[in-house]
Amino acid sequence: MKHLKALNKYFWKYRLRLATGLLFVLLSNYFNVLAPQLTGYVINFVNRAIGSAPAGAGDQPGDYDILVQKIISMVSGISDVWKLVAVCAVILLVLALLRGFFLFLMRQTLIVMSRHIEYDQKNEVYAHYQQLDALFYKKNNTGDLMNRIAEDVSRVRMFTGPAIMYVANLVTIISLSIFFMVSRSPELTLYVLMPLPILAVIIYFVNMTIHKKSERIQESLSGLTTNAQESYSGIRVIKSFVQERNMLEFFSRNSEEYRQNAVGLARVEAIYFPSITLLIGFSTLLTIMIGGLYYIRHEHNMELGTIVEFIIYVNMLTFPVSAIGLTASMIQRAAASQKRLNEFLQTKPAIAEPLQPLEPVLKGGVQFDNVTMVYPDTGIHALENFTLDIRPGEKVAITGRTGSGKTTVAQLLLRMYDPVQGNVSVDNVPLKEISLHSLRRQISYVPQDVFLFSDTVANNIGSGIENATREQVVQAAEMAGVDPDIRRFSAGYETMIGERGVTLSGGQKQRISIARALIKDPALIILDDCLSAVDAKTEKEIIGRLNEFLEGKTAIIITHRVFSLLEFDRIVVLDHGRIAEQGTHAELMRIPDGHYASLYARQQQGMTEG
Repeated sequence: MKHLKALNKYFWKYRLRLATGLLFVLLSNYFNVLAPQLTGYVINFVNRAIGSAPAGAGDQPGDYDILVQKIISMVSGISDVWKLVAVCAVILLVLALLRGFFLFLMRQTLIVMSRHIEYDQKNEVYAHYQQLDALFYKKNNTGDLMNRIAEDVSRVRMFTGPAIMYVANLVTIISLSIFFMVSRSPELTLYVLMPLPILAVIIYFVNMTIHKKSERIQESLSGLTTNAQESYSGIRVIKSFVQERNMLEFFSRNSEEYRQNAVGLARVEAIYFPSITLLIGFSTLLTIMIGGLYYIRHEHNMELGTIVEFIIYVNMLTFPVSAIGLTASMIQRAAASQKRLNEFLQTKPAIAEPLQPLEPVLKGGVQFDNVTMVYPDTGIHALENFTLDIRPGEKVAITGRTGSGKTTVAQLLLRMYDPVQGNVSVDNVPLKEISLHSLRRQISYVPQDVFLFSDTVANNIGSGIENATREQVVQAAEMAGVDPDIRRFSAGYETMIGERGVTLSGGQKQRISIARALIKDPALIILDDCLSAVDAKTEKEIIGRLNEFLEGKTAIIITHRVFSLLEFDRIVVLDHGRIAEQGTHAELMRIPDGHYASLYARQQQGMTEG
């Protein structure tokens, strides 16, 4: 239950709805408990009218609710039995209508409140997801993230709405019923409530079991969701390697684990609800037996109407008491889900916004000062004592073998990670002092792993800036060399791209990603191996236009290839996280047995053989 304290801020936000809803719960149950009293009065009146009441029997109006007393005083002048029964029947109908009206208002306030809380909580979780750093997403599966924001939040909503409504209903109906039962016959009330301690013990042990099983169910569901999400995303790989049967078996095992946990919980609930019904039935039998004995023996001023009244009260308590199990299950499941949500909501991003963030207008200068980077999840030393100074407007190529730390340079510059040692600055301002939003807004980045949204081509390109015009989108596509391809699509720029760009070729995805970067027209652009999937002719066309676009801009081109057509002010060669060589193309080619010269020679040999 302690995990649900995180919801208090929402209850305070919607305190007016909550208070009004609880008031409607009280009013609906108040009109509900008046019906047994009026029914008991009618039974006693009829019993006396036909001469079956024991000697000395009579109603004590002071034992009834004040509103029932007024109703009795209104109909006390009616001597005809049938007329009085008809009038009281109409009054009972009015009471039922009033109860129904307030039940409607109760649901309109409490259930609607829970929907507002669900909306706010999903937004809170999603906003927090966006603030978390790249390391968090390396450690957690997408399926689990989706399950928490969808399934877990939905289970919490069952607490903020139905569970609170049931608990409030339970407390008010039991309190009102017991109050009026005691006022009518304390002795009979004592016998009727005897099964309640047994019920309390059962509820305690069942709640503990439900909580444990609920946690296991949510964990199983997260694993199942992750398995399905990965299978759908990697369906081409699964089909290519004929792994459909193996993936189905893997999914079936996860599904079986979830089924067993869910069935186990269902068994507990299946035992619980009949037990509640049995105890309620036992209370009804006690009411009839003890009350009947009192009536026959003329003890405790027992009347037939009182016995009927108690039977109605007991049956009135049947659903609220039986709903204890359902409510307990809702609360325990919500607590288990909120615990999982709190785990992420309480996770602090490793890359935090500065307390007093700066928002400088970037000119494109970049400084790496003795930077060492170790990835915390793998322990890999990506950069060692890396120092590099790039002047505004300079074109720098960073090359080297796979794993030499090239992409890490881009990750640090975008502040996806912070180095373990050293300092990264732009225009001599440390990145840790700059607003993350301002920094990333002024840098264009084309990642090595291209990602496109399931949206139109135009919207994917235009996502780089706000309110992109069609002219800007087309111009960016032309510079990226993808405009002819787009115009051949069935709907042109309005063609829908499949999930992660599955409907496009690798080269088309890369070029659309480049267009998305170019449309921002930034002072600093980072291209991370972004031409690996295009042919030589397209590469030549794109590089020719990039030369024009990059005029006056700072560009960092990360690649394992050598672009002879692109004029670089400097080429930096990395090896095991350190700068092995740097200089112009001509300078590096003059180094005997140099890394760059060897790389260039292998590339030229490959082109000749091709």
